[in-house]
Amino acid sequence: MKKLLVAAIAAGLVGTVNAQSAFEGGFGQLGIGYQNVSPSVSNVTISGSAGGTTLTNFPLSSSVGSSSDFTGTATIGYNFGISKDFLLGIGAEYSPLASNSSNVTANYGPDSAGAGYRATTTFKIENSYNIFISPGIVIDKDKLAYAKVGYTGASAKTAGQTLNLNGYSLGLGYKQMISGGWYGFGEVNYASYGNQNLSTSYNSVVTVGGTNYNVPTTAKATVSANTMNVIVGVGYRF
Repeated sequence: MKKLLVAAIAAGLVGTVNAQSAFEGGFGQLGIGYQNVSPSVSNVTISGSAGGTTLTNFPLSSSVGSSSDFTGTATIGYNFGISKDFLLGIGAEYSPLASNSSNVTANYGPDSAGAGYRATTTFKIENSYNIFISPGIVIDKDKLAYAKVGYTGASAKTAGQTLNLNGYSLGLGYKQMISGGWYGFGEVNYASYGNQNLSTSYNSVVTVGGTNYNVPTTAKATVSANTMNVIVGVGYRF
């Protein structure tokens, strides 16, 4: 009897140690949270002519504001069991929500000759996506801490144009089973979008010697952005 009891306890302990994580396999999840978008606009120049003054790649100073708003993501993926303590996930997520608009301002002057220039526009991102790998640490069968490293992209709308931004993403998260295959999760994510060149033509007001001229102008700039979000939500492990 004692031998049977010891064998049963040993079998139970082995089963607990080798228990499969509840998060191994396919999953889908929805999240909602708070997002901050910090665009960057640099190397701003304009070209054009007004009142006998020709501006060729004339440099301007620029200032850009950030924006904050709600965001949401839809994610699908799969977690592979590497060992009893580690999972390796792959996944893709998409956010259909557009960010709030940030204000962008470019300025020059007025100088000693009375020449001055000021242009304003807005910046926002939308249709962002992220393809990632996700190493995870199994805390216990129903709890998982994980990191994310990915390739990310988004559409940026500014100065009447749409730019395709892309870059890298980093994230940290935690998941906990609730019931059946349902779980809750929380994440913090950061994305850095690399430089894209912008060139746009439009009519603008240029002031030369106290006189305003409405003239065709070409503006060029380098555009990039960083985003950070905090997401909470629910998911289902298939």
